[in-house]
Amino acid sequence: MGASLFSSSSSGGGGGGDNNSETMSFFKWRWSRHCLLSSTFFFFIASFLTFCCVASLYSWLAFSPYRRPALPSLGCRDDGEGSWSIGVFYGDSPFSLRPIESKGVWEDESAAWPVANPVFTCASVSDAGFPSNFVADPFLYVKGDTLYLFYETKNSVTLQGDIGVAKSVDKGATWQQLGIALDEDWHLSYPYVFNYNDQIYMMPESSEKGELRIYRAVKFPLKWTLEKVMLKKPLVDSFVVHHNGNYWLFGSDHSGFGTKKNGQLEIWYSDSPLGTWKPHKKNPIYNIDKSFGARNGGRPFFYNGDLYRVGQDCAETYGRRIRVFKVESLTKDEFKEVEVPSGVEEPEKGRNAWNGARYHHLDVQKLSSGGWIGVMDGDRVPSGDSIHRLILGSAAIVLVVAIILFVGILVGAVKSIIPLTWCTHNLGKRSDAFPAWERSHLLSSKLRRFCARLNRASPFLRGHIKLSTCAGRLVLALILIIGVALICIGIKYIYGGSGAEEAYPWKGHYSQFTMLTMTYDARLWNLKMYIKHYSRCSSVKEIVVVWNKGQPPNTSDFDSLVPVRIRVEKRNSLNNRFTKDPLIQTRAVLELDDDIMMTCDDVERGFRVWREHPDRIVGFYPRLIDGRPLKYRDEKYARSRGGYNMILTGAAFIDSMMAFERYSSEEAKFGRDLVDQYFNCEDVLLNFLYVNASSSRTVDYVRPAWAIDMSKFSGVAISRNTQAHYRVRSKCLLKFTEKYGNLANQKWKFDGHNNGWDV
Repeated sequence: MGASLFSSSSSGGGGGGDNNSETMSFFKWRWSRHCLLSSTFFFFIASFLTFCCVASLYSWLAFSPYRRPALPSLGCRDDGEGSWSIGVFYGDSPFSLRPIESKGVWEDESAAWPVANPVFTCASVSDAGFPSNFVADPFLYVKGDTLYLFYETKNSVTLQGDIGVAKSVDKGATWQQLGIALDEDWHLSYPYVFNYNDQIYMMPESSEKGELRIYRAVKFPLKWTLEKVMLKKPLVDSFVVHHNGNYWLFGSDHSGFGTKKNGQLEIWYSDSPLGTWKPHKKNPIYNIDKSFGARNGGRPFFYNGDLYRVGQDCAETYGRRIRVFKVESLTKDEFKEVEVPSGVEEPEKGRNAWNGARYHHLDVQKLSSGGWIGVMDGDRVPSGDSIHRLILGSAAIVLVVAIILFVGILVGAVKSIIPLTWCTHNLGKRSDAFPAWERSHLLSSKLRRFCARLNRASPFLRGHIKLSTCAGRLVLALILIIGVALICIGIKYIYGGSGAEEAYPWKGHYSQFTMLTMTYDARLWNLKMYIKHYSRCSSVKEIVVVWNKGQPPNTSDFDSLVPVRIRVEKRNSLNNRFTKDPLIQTRAVLELDDDIMMTCDDVERGFRVWREHPDRIVGFYPRLIDGRPLKYRDEKYARSRGGYNMILTGAAFIDSMMAFERYSSEEAKFGRDLVDQYFNCEDVLLNFLYVNASSSRTVDYVRPAWAIDMSKFSGVAISRNTQAHYRVRSKCLLKFTEKYGNLANQKWKFDGHNNGWDV
């Protein structure tokens, strides 16, 4: 009789409550059924699947499928405070410090020469049975020819800072973890160690305890006892120094009202490092911007009779860099210092460098030999990087959702912006029950009114952006491109890690290698891109360009973060690739053609495998030589036969001394002449020379995540006719076999390692 769908719910009687309940249930069922079958639902499902495909494709292209070697079971976990590690530096003065790798320190046993920073990491501590997330705040104690390293280690289990200690008997090249020197119920850091009256003292930061404590060594270096509480103040990063007849205590108190964190400094004085401390007349000495360097950043030092203080610049992030200040006046009433150049070279490889994002602590001391040694901590990511990446990634995903909603409105799949009102138009005439329910839920009522206002934007957008026009379609395409870019950004920040392509340690050591490529004038475009890319890789020390023909370029023409050396050859010969070069400063050489582009992570993985087997040719392009007669074939053939016995040296790591010596030997003269005759086969020859000199395995394969042959874009490929190139190589195989033995007697299976790097 004209009654609405829900008219019975308003009638009186005892069943009114049940009718209301049934009405609401029916309303929800109709709402759900309509939405599940609506075009809006299918639009969102299609959008979700499309962007999932985009995200998967991006992940496949951008992220390496190969896992890093297993970390210690408990240590080296991701930590919001960072991934600090410690490096060693040498110099003729505290202002000429250079990293250990620049001094050519060699360590034969681990194939880690020259030794490279960092020399001490969380793995160094964790592998010794003391789980650690990071190591920082290093202080040296020199005892004869033995160096003791005291440092903060963040316990991976308790998440508390403890004081660890290690020792070195080779001037810091290698370190033996001794244990935990000090463990309290509160956070400890900044273990300032010093001598006084033939006793050894340690004054770590105990700000969490609310006081500054000093400990005395009972049995150095592992057993300490509390000597006294120096001050009932939560000082951070404090040190004591003897100067002009007094002892001076420098530290920062961030607990006071109005104190600028990392920008405050106080000074106290006494006639003994254990005595009663009196505040400096001008305290606080600093309460300024955190970039100034007010907070201490290591041990003060004397040089040419002057006192220097090390401070932290915390402007961009906590511990961004150190600053060095020369103290010009220090009395009970006055203090003046001026900044001087630190002499520390700023890392240029960004997150690929172990200290590329920040370095905030330096302890430099003079050795009995007259030289200076320094220990410095560093981190490749800024403070709070993981949280920052999560926020940015989540924001990008939210924007993608907004773009999907916007596109849905434009194409008409979404009738309104807020889902709460999508289906109300199709419910028929509204009953009195629903307004009654709304009145009992005031917040919901207000929300629906807000949604109603917001949904008025939908027809407005469709009215101004018409997809039937070229401009409308262009706007839609642009929006979709932005959406694809945003989903890639979101995936990168959330799942892509810090973005660093780190070096891989071997037996706790890092090292460096030299890159060597052979080219000529027509391939300069390739070379510039090659140098710009690979000079950013973490372990690259130098790039040597063997220039075979034409006018050589100037090194200033290249955008490089490492030294580039042009070695001009007298004649155009492929043998020049393996000429002895006494200027090469590393044991490892990566022979890599200038037209091959791969990720730094792939290069670092190859270096890691070579360091494990430095007597082998370790590379990225495998071949299988077999058959009667022997025939040269491509990688596809090797995979179809399940193995390989040759590695192309156009992309391979070799021992610079062993390989060049073998190739330059009298025995190899026959092969070198054949290489000149055919202008081909130099890499085949080196493989034969390795096999001829060894009865064990001579090659190892590492599969790159991806590799691009840039010569196909530049049109200057050396081997344009593949079949002719292979025929020449087959001839070389026959002649080399007659002279140097049969290479086909060996065969090594793919996926022979347990890390999945050679599948």
